[in-house]
Amino acid sequence: MPDDPVLIDVLGRTLREHGFTSDGVAELLGPAAGESLVGGTWWPALRATERAPEHLDVRATLVRLFLLGTVEPEGAVTQAFSPSTPGELVAQGVLAVADGGYRAEIDIRPHSSDDRDFLVVSDQDALLRDGPLEHDHVLGIGGASMSLAQAVVRTPVRRVLDLGTGCGIQALHLDSHCEHLVATDTNPRALALTAVTARLNGMDWDLREGSLFEPVAGERFDLIVANPPFVVGAGAQDYIYRDSGVAGDGISRQLIEQVGEHLEPGGIAQVLANWIVHDEQDWQRRIGEWVRTSGLDAWVVQRELADPISYISLWIADAGEPPEAAARRGAAWLDWFEREQIAGIGMGLVTLRKPVGERAPDVVIEEITAAGQEVTGFEVQAWWARRDLLRELGDDDLLAAALSTSPVFLESQSLPGSQGWQEISAAVTRPGGPGAVLGVDEVMTALLAGSRGEVPLAILIELLADSYGVDAAALAQAALPVVREAIGRGIVYVAE
Repeated sequence: MPDDPVLIDVLGRTLREHGFTSDGVAELLGPAAGESLVGGTWWPALRATERAPEHLDVRATLVRLFLLGTVEPEGAVTQAFSPSTPGELVAQGVLAVADGGYRAEIDIRPHSSDDRDFLVVSDQDALLRDGPLEHDHVLGIGGASMSLAQAVVRTPVRRVLDLGTGCGIQALHLDSHCEHLVATDTNPRALALTAVTARLNGMDWDLREGSLFEPVAGERFDLIVANPPFVVGAGAQDYIYRDSGVAGDGISRQLIEQVGEHLEPGGIAQVLANWIVHDEQDWQRRIGEWVRTSGLDAWVVQRELADPISYISLWIADAGEPPEAAARRGAAWLDWFEREQIAGIGMGLVTLRKPVGERAPDVVIEEITAAGQEVTGFEVQAWWARRDLLRELGDDDLLAAALSTSPVFLESQSLPGSQGWQEISAAVTRPGGPGAVLGVDEVMTALLAGSRGEVPLAILIELLADSYGVDAAALAQAALPVVREAIGRGIVYVAE
């Protein structure tokens, strides 16, 4: 395990000097092989490195070592790391002696974000090594960790907690907008590799070992980000990165119910979670109980509801176990699901906020599964701002406000009938806005078209009432809840 600061600094300089960066690797591999590698298919990248021009030989060696897990000849490794010797890197657990040369003991991966380029250290993926993963395997950058990083609010804050830091990918993103960062994990190896990640990127974090909030007892934070070992199972801890040792979905429940004790007023927690679903028609029940117990404002977004076989297969595939062992584990896991009468597993993002002052929590639980509607930090901020505005606006205030419609699409569905096409449904959608879809009728469509920030809503409703020959008061009573929903979805906004 690398722990020599001087050698780590030399390693970082060596990698960057030879173009082992996001742009440098992309240049070497080309777009097709690079995209395949991100998707988990490694052999096109190996082919690309073998065809690299001579002036990129060292970079190709580094890519094969740290991204593809191949054994590289002694001469090539010595050339790449001079003046450091391969022996020094072996002693520090960066390399291992192998037949005919050296192979990497860890994965070092370039990662770019916000015009910055990082180096992220983890263990090598199961696809690149023989045999199953080790119990204390440290997972690298994955789809879940990147979706969480994308969703985190990036407002500058004083204190941040990265709970379950793993390889430190969240901490890397958090470092730029906080004064003090605490990162925790139950896995000592994860903390050790995260320390290397921090050092390679010129950062210094407060790393602490322990489960849930034990390492930060009595402390509060402005922002808490958590990608915990949330996998739902019988309670065994086969792999620390995914299994908490707590039966069922208990780790997600405990985290959500307890996080409020460690938030400053107005503080936000963003948590990836899994929850058991016994009835697909009532999937909100269990996660709803947790967030209401927390006493916090909550926006729960279920991104997927996985059936038991798909869910178990996903996690078994990650472990790299032999087919026979994987089959036995999968069967036992599925037996447990059946005994617990589990219909599926909800997977998604839970965003929580500690209310300021005395008021009832604001809780919204919804399913948003469409591609292109992923939650972003910007959308989270806008979501809370809209919810706060709606709480402050009484009906009279809303009627007096001039509204503007955001850039939206109107989509309708029609069926052929005796008098031509008959519209059966219509909806407006704000592109890129998670859950920013609103079913509309003819009157609401006209109201949105007329919302240009020019006249108060009350006047617009009166004009529509005259046009359709209906009572203005009755139309206002019917329209206000829909208008509130439209504001909450960012489809309309109060004009300045």
